[in-house]
Amino acid sequence: MKVMKPSRLHVGFVYSSKEGMLESLRRGENRNSLGSYSEPSGDLLAECDSDETITAVRDVLAEKYTVFPVESDDRAYLHLQEIRPDLVFNIAERLTGPNRESHIPTLCEMLGIPYTGSDPLTLGICLVKSRAKEILSYYGVPNPAFWVVDSPEELPDGIPLPVIVKPLFEGSSKGIRDNSVILSGEDLTVRVREIIGEYRQPVIIERFLTGREFTVGVLGNWPRLDVLPIVEIDHSRLPAGSSPIYSWEAKWVWDVPEKPLQIFRCPAPIDAALQASIEDVAIRAWRVLRIRDWARIDVRLDEKGQPHILEVNPLPGILPREEENSCLPKAARIAGYSYSDLIHRVVNAALERIDYVHA
Repeated sequence: MKVMKPSRLHVGFVYSSKEGMLESLRRGENRNSLGSYSEPSGDLLAECDSDETITAVRDVLAEKYTVFPVESDDRAYLHLQEIRPDLVFNIAERLTGPNRESHIPTLCEMLGIPYTGSDPLTLGICLVKSRAKEILSYYGVPNPAFWVVDSPEELPDGIPLPVIVKPLFEGSSKGIRDNSVILSGEDLTVRVREIIGEYRQPVIIERFLTGREFTVGVLGNWPRLDVLPIVEIDHSRLPAGSSPIYSWEAKWVWDVPEKPLQIFRCPAPIDAALQASIEDVAIRAWRVLRIRDWARIDVRLDEKGQPHILEVNPLPGILPREEENSCLPKAARIAGYSYSDLIHRVVNAALERIDYVHA
């Protein structure tokens, strides 16, 4: 047990800003084969934190703690080594590779600094969708059948359609387009080739579930978990003719702060039995994947109305403005948490977990 002094805790706040990640790339993290800088294109920066989010979280932490903001760039280790905070509040997603969300927690462990959220192994497993699904399947937690391929030539014969095609280790709906639900073998080959060409990583192909879609926010640590009100993604609010999925277009093109897409219903209009079933599968996923402090867990019903895990997000998005349709803060508000309450709830969960006691 670590007994703290009466002074305010020193909290290192580590994030991945768009400008900070760009600067880090320019210093050498995104070199092409000739050693020259290649400006990123497409959706590479989609998971980076907005300046508004960074400011909002920093200001909330400053209500109770002495805060040291740290960009999660190639100098983060040196900054953390110099600061030596009592705790790191981590929302850093970084940019490239299947282990990018594990970078900052790994540095913290090297330096012996406690941090919020799941450990590097869990973060890596959850980002690489097939690894998470393998563990879920071993423990009997329902999730859609899946196949992983490195090229169109590896596509097995007889994959039952419809399926949905995704990059293996991306988030924020990157690579999940309105054309990602596949109804024909020819379209499957084309989409697999497109994703591999754009993202330079394997593709995961999942059986497409035709039922309703939900997301579940969970705070705390076992057995003291707060399961937040369930959010439903209402596909009927999408533009006519679009695929019934929370695609890149639904998240980033059709939904803008000036004209929010009214796609979420919270609390979800479901009966007690379905609510209990969804919460049960989410908590089972939480436990077998060893999630800590907070997460958002995506769930979809099959044709029989049974819930399946789609993805587990142990670094959930926390956009501060209500009109930005960020699911975890939305569910937290319905549960009675302010944005400040949400951030402090995560800090408190981490402090309890690592057995900090204020003198």
